[in-house]
Amino acid sequence: MLGRRFLCMNGQSQEKLRLFSFRLPRRRYLWALSLVLALCAGVLYDRWVLLTGMPAGAERDFQLMAEAWNIIHRYYVARDTVQSGDLTRGAIQGMTESLGDSGHTIYLNPQMRRHADTAMRAKFTGIGVEIKMKDRQAVIVAALDGSPALRAGLQPGDIILEVNGQPVAGLPWSAIDERITGPIGEPVKLGVLHPGSGRRQEFTIVRASIKIANVSWRALPGTEVAHLRIAIFSEGVARDVRSALLEIQRQGCKRVILDLRNDPGGVVDEAVAVASEFLSGGNVLLEKNADGKITPQPVKPGGVATNLPMVVLINGGSASASEIVAGALRDAHRATLVGMTTFGTGTVLQQYPLFDGSALLLAVGEWLTPSGRSFWHRGINPDDEVPSSEILPLIPAAEKDLTAEDVQAYGDKQLLRALALLTDSPEKKKD
Repeated sequence: MLGRRFLCMNGQSQEKLRLFSFRLPRRRYLWALSLVLALCAGVLYDRWVLLTGMPAGAERDFQLMAEAWNIIHRYYVARDTVQSGDLTRGAIQGMTESLGDSGHTIYLNPQMRRHADTAMRAKFTGIGVEIKMKDRQAVIVAALDGSPALRAGLQPGDIILEVNGQPVAGLPWSAIDERITGPIGEPVKLGVLHPGSGRRQEFTIVRASIKIANVSWRALPGTEVAHLRIAIFSEGVARDVRSALLEIQRQGCKRVILDLRNDPGGVVDEAVAVASEFLSGGNVLLEKNADGKITPQPVKPGGVATNLPMVVLINGGSASASEIVAGALRDAHRATLVGMTTFGTGTVLQQYPLFDGSALLLAVGEWLTPSGRSFWHRGINPDDEVPSSEILPLIPAAEKDLTAEDVQAYGDKQLLRALALLTDSPEKKKD
């Protein structure tokens, strides 16, 4: 007997019900009691670990975090300002930052996750700028087509120093993103450093609803060259590229400039499908997992432009899926790359949703070009290096009413170099 006894409540005495009342067991039963309690404790602990998802062997680590949590809640001088949710998100951000995978593996709070998911559908609100972290600095990857950031003049490689007068150096990506995003129609002030010149500049940019034209093209005036642009590799891009290529050839264009400048990437399956439109065989990329196993991603058969002469435009704003396409076409000797070295986003990012609507965007592998070259943190170098012009890159949407002379006068050096490589222009003959 464990000596358990129940005291019934008397209507007059209103005695409390005592569920368990132990008497000290006799010595000969002590060992049995200890065994029972140990077994019960083990079962309860196993169930707790199962429910919480705490991995085996991590008890001391979780105990340490709980101890710090309790100390903050009990002794912090401004206890009324302590928010448990902020502590939790801060701890998760700390875990991702400790991996050293700057600018790739990140924690997305619920708002940021919705923002990222919407961007893959090519419609979102904000200023339209893609940011990555490098050396604990917020570096602009690209200002998207038609965005307030592009119109303001933000360039790939620019470093954001301040948002609304507050320094952001050392802050996690999520905190900087939250400060930049906001309601449509409201301005945000950015203090930006241009690394090339060392010049600091202030921008006031009004947030807006942005609808990105994923794929656009136009025949360059006076030529048989089509200028085909991909702004972002969101859902459906491969389908749109295929349709554009069929129309390009139907209208008599015999060469194509594939413009991936300032394209921050997107869905890897779209990148594989786009590259496959230009390739007749082989692989688009190799994927290396955490164990070092390499899995090829083969070209999808049925490409509609496998023999179309082409040049690919890249710059420091070309990242992720853009780099996959550029690397595949270069390794297959299918295209000449013109421009500047790409950003260097070479990891396979997997989104793991968390129960509160947030998510971990975790690097679970590495992309390699078909020849096995890594571009993670390195980027892809152009075959023909041409510095960016001071002006904004010319895009098909702006070429509608231009003449051949207008295109030359505009002065997009990278586009003009690509055009020269595909035509019998004086610039090509000089080489």
